[in-house]
Order: sequence, then C-alpha cells, then structure tokens
Amino acid sequence: MSHNMRMFRARTPKLFVKYKNLSGDSAVSTFEIKKDQITVKFKDHTIYRYTNQSADPANVSKMKTLALSGKGLGTFIKSTVKDRFQRRVK
Repeated sequence: MSHNMRMFRARTPKLFVKYKNLSGDSAVSTFEIKKDQITVKFKDHTIYRYTNQSADPANVSKMKTLALSGKGLGTFIKSTVKDRFQRRVK
C-alpha cells in the first residue's frame, strides 16, 4: 500500500430536513434527528447539537416532536434548553 493512501472512516451522511416554520418567524432553518440527539441549524448558519446527556431526554424528545411538527422549536430552544447544547458544530 502506498504511503500516499489515506484511510478514511465511513461517515453517515447528514440528513438535514427543512424546518416547516409554520409560524413564519422562526430562527430555525433545518434539523437532523438521530436516536439520542437533534442537531439544529439556524438561519444565521450556526449549528448546535442537543443530546439526551446535555439537554435531558425529555427536552430532546420534545424538540424532535416540535421539529417534525414545524412549529415551536425555536421558541422552545430559546425559553427552555438555551445553552444546554452538547456542542456548537458550526
């Protein structure tokens, strides 16, 4: 094997879904749901990952429900989970 070859780890593609924004004034742009987390991209292009460990399983479950319904996610983040994200992705 050539020393120029690199070993790459297979990655699961990111599957961000457009947030419906039924209220019309949400700061949320897209989201990605995984088993124990939700990653939210805002209109200012920042991306935050909220996990069961960082934001509590009940909150993450609520965030998933709100994301899928298309209404209330931005308000819930602002009022309840605030800075309880695992990390700022971007």
